[in-house]
Amino acid sequence: MNFPASFPATRMRRNRRDAWTRKLVAENTLTPGNLIWPIFLTSGENQKVPVESMPGVFRVSVDRAAEHVAEAVELGIPAVALFPYTPAEQRDEEGTGALNPENLMCRAARALKAAHPGLGLIGDVALDTYTSHGHDGVLRDDYVHNEDTVHILCQQARLMAEAGVDVVAPSDMMDGRIGSIREALDDAGLIHTRIMSYAAKYASGFYAPFRDAVGSNAALRGDKKTYQMDPANTDEALREVALDVAEGADMVMVKPGLPYLDIVWRVKKEFGLPTYAYQVSGEYSMIMAAVERGWLDHDRAMMEALMAFRRAGCNGVLSYFALSAARLLKAG
Repeated sequence: MNFPASFPATRMRRNRRDAWTRKLVAENTLTPGNLIWPIFLTSGENQKVPVESMPGVFRVSVDRAAEHVAEAVELGIPAVALFPYTPAEQRDEEGTGALNPENLMCRAARALKAAHPGLGLIGDVALDTYTSHGHDGVLRDDYVHNEDTVHILCQQARLMAEAGVDVVAPSDMMDGRIGSIREALDDAGLIHTRIMSYAAKYASGFYAPFRDAVGSNAALRGDKKTYQMDPANTDEALREVALDVAEGADMVMVKPGLPYLDIVWRVKKEFGLPTYAYQVSGEYSMIMAAVERGWLDHDRAMMEALMAFRRAGCNGVLSYFALSAARLLKAG
């Protein structure tokens, strides 16, 4: 770009002088339509249980799920992402709870579709919330077995779609799972079910509060570095995305969010397809911890962080701030 003019003929501050001018020249915007709200599910009835490591976040029982998301629907948030909490005594080595058509995910999907038919439902496809070892797949000789896991994920995705989940979101990072899930869905006649691939998901230290929320922290044996990406790598992310797109992903996600906006930028620039990021639990909890100590202003920090995702090229962002941000946006 060529900018021949200089000061004082050009004064950059002129367009910043008034609020109305700042709106006219804004390069990016944030609306409730760019937000996806992750919610946690728990068993029982009339339950709304605080997640200790995530201030302001709750696990809700299926009977309260429709009530829980009602304000989000009213504010124009287009979709929620569902994650079930599974206590240790209900987990097993093979994650068989994932294939139960009466599990929390499936029951919540049916309840939410009945109450809010226009709300998009995104369902997490992975086994970590069901396995006793906390891994996203099944273990064979202490190694997460790719093909055996993918076989189960295909069944899981089909069950979720049949229950009313609009977008299945494989977060497992197994090789080849997008193509296999697409084939399984199509064979079942579920051709309209979309796939949002966690295409570039890193082995991050920012997931700990989430694992508390779904009950996986205490269960996890070892780490997930044999299938989640190395934080040092960027070119590898483009290969992961390319493979998932070729296999039939309708949209892709980068996870975590703020520490990986360079990846978002490269993915969007390279592929130009719907691109999302997950402002993960650790990112949320860091901001909230600073807010609680008076070190940050909640609204300013929240909105600045969310705008960063839009600036990097995200079509939308999964954020625990979604409801608070939508309220603020509606207030003007």
